[in-house]
Amino acid sequence: MNNQNKFTITKKISKHGKQAVIIVPILLQDKLKPGTLAKINIKILK
Repeated sequence: MNNQNKFTITKKISKHGKQAVIIVPILLQDKLKPGTLAKINIKILK
């Protein structure tokens, strides 16, 4: 995997109704189209 397809983002979790959501930055919009498989690691920061 090359570094052009690896990103680290720090986001605050939002709410949409009763669900917690992570808003994806517009920078990744073209790379994360419906049907795209992505591996997501989550580290909780206090």
